[in-house]
Amino acid sequence: MDPVAANGGKSSLEVSEDGYLNLRWLPGAHIQVEDARAAMAGVNQLCQEEHLPMLVDMAAVGSVSREARAIWSIPCGASRIALLGKSPVDRVLANFFLGVHVPPCPTRFFTSRPDALDWLQASS
Repeated sequence: MDPVAANGGKSSLEVSEDGYLNLRWLPGAHIQVEDARAAMAGVNQLCQEEHLPMLVDMAAVGSVSREARAIWSIPCGASRIALLGKSPVDRVLANFFLGVHVPPCPTRFFTSRPDALDWLQASS
């Protein structure tokens, strides 16, 4: 499936050939509550009644509002979530989210795409 642009072009979402959701946020994106809601609506639309593992590429995201982080605590169509980042700032954003909010499903941060995919596939 081809990626679908969402959130005013801040992200794209697709189901990979391997059967996982791939949500990519653009580097430098400032994610607001409406962006988070739109992303989760897209996830739920793609999943429908099935729960799929999801890779969230958040490398070099500019910022995430408190309200947007709260949206990601609401259960959605994802069965597991691997947060993929590159920098110490990405790790801080992910750890802050994981420390303040209870994710709706198992969620981990990775700096290696292969490690993130291995973790997602191990649970499928």
